[in-house]
Amino acid sequence: MKNVDNAGPIWYPYSAVTSGSNYIKVDSAKGVYLHAPEGRKILDAVSSWWVNLHGHSNEYIAQKIYEQALKLEHVIFSGFTHDPAIRLALRLLDILPSNQKKMFYSDNGSTAVEVAIKMSLQYWHCKGEAKKKAVAIKGAFHGDTFGAMSVSGRGIFNQEFSEWMFETVYIDFPSEEKEMDCLEQFESIVKQGDVACFIYEPLLQGAAGMRTYSPYVLDQLLKIAGDYEVICIADEVMTGFGRTGRYFASLNLKTYPDIMCLSKGITGGTMALGATTCSLKIADTIKDNVFYHGHSFTANPLACAAANASLDIFLSDECQSSIARITQAHEEFIPLLRSFPFISRISHVGTVISFAIDFGEEEGYLHPKRNQLYDFFLEKNILLRPLGNVLYIIPPYVITNEQLGEVYRAIKDLLEYLSTERNI
Repeated sequence: MKNVDNAGPIWYPYSAVTSGSNYIKVDSAKGVYLHAPEGRKILDAVSSWWVNLHGHSNEYIAQKIYEQALKLEHVIFSGFTHDPAIRLALRLLDILPSNQKKMFYSDNGSTAVEVAIKMSLQYWHCKGEAKKKAVAIKGAFHGDTFGAMSVSGRGIFNQEFSEWMFETVYIDFPSEEKEMDCLEQFESIVKQGDVACFIYEPLLQGAAGMRTYSPYVLDQLLKIAGDYEVICIADEVMTGFGRTGRYFASLNLKTYPDIMCLSKGITGGTMALGATTCSLKIADTIKDNVFYHGHSFTANPLACAAANASLDIFLSDECQSSIARITQAHEEFIPLLRSFPFISRISHVGTVISFAIDFGEEEGYLHPKRNQLYDFFLEKNILLRPLGNVLYIIPPYVITNEQLGEVYRAIKDLLEYLSTERNI
């Protein structure tokens, strides 16, 4: 077989077939560090695409996966069930918003969103009402499958497939200065009576540049949705499991969603698993109708065992203290960021902090300085994966203050360099 590039025969995510040449081979990982050949250690300050909660190669999670593998590695989840899935569902529903009562398993974040969309559409079908339109927030990213793409913001991630996507109406991002406009936009859309669902990333948009917005305006959006009987879907794939400080971002609100999507941190970052939960309002309406959705690896016992082990750690006092400690450290880092006049936006919620560097070009995922920013930190053996000109930190909860300090110092080095050069 002829390799298309020196990365071998693999076609990597978000890349052209011919773009592979600079991939860093990782031989092992432990805690916050990725171990590459020849002894190189890279500090993973973005939790490997936001999934890792408790550090790499966590021994407790690995042991529980091993124990489960010796008992039951997989079984069809139609007509059969197993304890790891039952236990996980009961435990998660116990800490999710109190109106969440049923759980449907899938494979990842995109499929969790697909399930949520199909639940909302089947809800209206069962009620005999022709509501098929979705509403989302501009800049949203909900996944790469077609339903998830359809409710994501239109842009580089999905523009080549737009003619195959279903209709979604967008409201502006509810930044502080646009809150009232967004509420008016939203009400003008939903009062037409044909909206099936409103899907949103609660408090924090990830791929759009780690943009934050207030619990107040989201509560108001959800109240309006309730007034017009619109199904609300909280995409907590990234915001779940402590990233915003609370167990789930939706717990910061007075109004809870009808449906929630979970993945990423659900297994602590060790295995692929997705879950979609819903209220009895949804479940009781659909209950006598078959929900035609399923995956070969639905509720895989190994993944459920990993998720139960991760939950053990996550709910511990030690982990919750670490979340508070990281949140406080980010807060204390903000004054330094504010001291540089070319920092155009600073966002902070829980363990996530981000800021935009104004290079004179418009902010965006394809910003020309992105790769140079990425390389700057890799040369310091720190993995920060910029979203265009936006840098962010979303670390595993096991990161120490000293390791966080190393990341902060590298950022300070960059900003001090830019203060004189304004170039990289």
